[in-house]
Amino acid sequence: MADEPMPTRWSFQEFKLFYDSKFGRKKGAKVEDETANVQESGSKTIQRTLMESICRSDEKPQRSLLPPFESAEVRALAESLSRDIIRGSPDVKWETIKGLENAKRLLKEAVVMPIKYPKYFTGLLTPWKGILLLAPLEQESCTMLAKAVATECKTTFFNISASSIVSKWRGDSEKLVKVLFELARHHAPSTIFLDEIDAIISQRGEGRSEHEASRRLKTELLIQMDGLTKTNELVFVLAATNLPWELDAAMLRRLEKRILVPLPEPEARRAMFEELLPPTEVDIPYDLLVERTEGFSGSDIRLLCKEAAMQPLRRLMTILEDKQELVPEEELPKVGPITHGDVEVALRKTLDFRSSPCPFRVYEKFNEDYGSQILQ
Repeated sequence: MADEPMPTRWSFQEFKLFYDSKFGRKKGAKVEDETANVQESGSKTIQRTLMESICRSDEKPQRSLLPPFESAEVRALAESLSRDIIRGSPDVKWETIKGLENAKRLLKEAVVMPIKYPKYFTGLLTPWKGILLLAPLEQESCTMLAKAVATECKTTFFNISASSIVSKWRGDSEKLVKVLFELARHHAPSTIFLDEIDAIISQRGEGRSEHEASRRLKTELLIQMDGLTKTNELVFVLAATNLPWELDAAMLRRLEKRILVPLPEPEARRAMFEELLPPTEVDIPYDLLVERTEGFSGSDIRLLCKEAAMQPLRRLMTILEDKQELVPEEELPKVGPITHGDVEVALRKTLDFRSSPCPFRVYEKFNEDYGSQILQ
């Protein structure tokens, strides 16, 4: 009795048949011949699973994760870059981003519309191949805008930083850049988001102390950007920087759309406060917050709201810590509402420790000279 297989277990022949049909080791005719030799002692559930696997083996295979490469070395580089692909949708809608109406409109015109209506974007109206986001203090807003583009267009989103394409091995950095664009074309339509691009391709010149490897990396990136127009695949390069004047002139020419991401306006600041600090039984002074936060970035506003929300929690923690015994989790009291005094304390602390004032006029001048505008 011990030698007989249980009805719910695999026999060796059943497992071999399932494995071969699942991973394509056998052709269809050979699989059918082996199916006829399956022992009748196998359970009906296993036989049904085998037949379903055989039917699935005849379906058209999905697109592979990696394109065919000429060597195992290049394939290893592609596998390392594949880790920077954001799986699934980032789930960031345009409505999630408060304010920045001009930036969102320009991005829709440059990226979203060519994918939704490709019929109109042909010939002279071919889509832009490069877009630069100028962010004085709004690096987080640039990332949100890039994710909104990926969500709206359902594109493959490559989140690339300097560490993704810089290698200590000689020649690997250029190969990584080339493989990156091959992967992007393979998964087209796709978006390559280069965060802090000034760290990757700053200005070139004899007067600058520049290593040969850095110069070769920049040259390969420029070549790949120019090569995008030779294919029919839609690959967008979306770059972000807060030092646009540090970029090489050749890269600025390839980043055809240059969009300024300004600091939040009063309407946008109020919308952010109402979302982060929703109304409670105690009225929150939204007008005071909007008035006192002139020149705040989105990160500063979030820090202020977090500090205000921590005040009632600190009061509750003081009461709980004074008790000798540990309070069970189901008996813990609720956190109290945010008061007007909590907002005043948060404003004082945030004004003391917030980021230094930004010379925004410098970015406005750069935007006037090189930026993209919407003329009514």
